[in-house]
Amino acid sequence: MSTVDQHRQQAQQPPRPVHPPHPPYTYGAAPAGTNVLAVVSLVTAFVFPIAAVICGHIAFGQIKRTGENGRGLALAGVIVGYCFLALGLLIGLLYAVVIAIGIAASVADPSLAT
Repeated sequence: MSTVDQHRQQAQQPPRPVHPPHPPYTYGAAPAGTNVLAVVSLVTAFVFPIAAVICGHIAFGQIKRTGENGRGLALAGVIVGYCFLALGLLIGLLYAVVIAIGIAASVADPSLAT
């Protein structure tokens, strides 16, 4: 086969399809940071336990929805918040019982009131 015949065969073949260029490589989304409410939950657990419980539960929902980090912080804040809340209620109840006993004793024996 001559060169002329080869050129004719190539000319009769359909043109090759042109592929679009490949998109540039991306590194993906930036890693999610730590949820702020999870940190707030753990920090406030020792001072304002009810705020820690509320912030921790809100943080759980946000972490589930957004995929952020901080689930352990939120869990620790909720647990510590509930423990301190129970401790505070127990101390308050004990204080109320002591006051009630003191009032009852002073009513029974008025000489104890002075």
